Amino acid sequence: MVKLNHLAIVVNDVDSALSFWRDALGLQVRHAERNEREEVDLAFMPAGDSDIELISPINETSGVAKFLAKHGPGMHHLCVEVDDIVATMQRLKEHKVMLLNDTPKVNEEGTKYCFIHPKSAYGVMVELYEKAKK
Repeated sequence: MVKLNHLAIVVNDVDSALSFWRDALGLQVRHAERNEREEVDLAFMPAGDSDIELISPINETSGVAKFLAKHGPGMHHLCVEVDDIVATMQRLKEHKVMLLNDTPKVNEEGTKYCFIHPKSAYGVMVELYEKAKK
């Protein structure tokens, strides 16, 4: 693993949550967007060498909406960068780790990612990132 990329916090509404994280705590928003494919609004705020990500569902049927309904606002996942996501996923499968997707997804920037089921990670959802090669 290369480094901790971000900690994701699920909230009811990103704009409302920014009143604490940005306005009161003083973190700067590095990037904010609506991600239709993942069905979320999100905002990334640098915190040292990593980010804090706020995510909120944009509908009632998305995975994030279901998570929020079941668990309420709070920690959603932590994300670690890896050098080779395919090799990492294979190693995890060999160790009987449950993955939420069988192959990596790819975002608009070319970063490959997948999620590890919380049941395999002692109650914490873990996201793996392989950043796009520049």
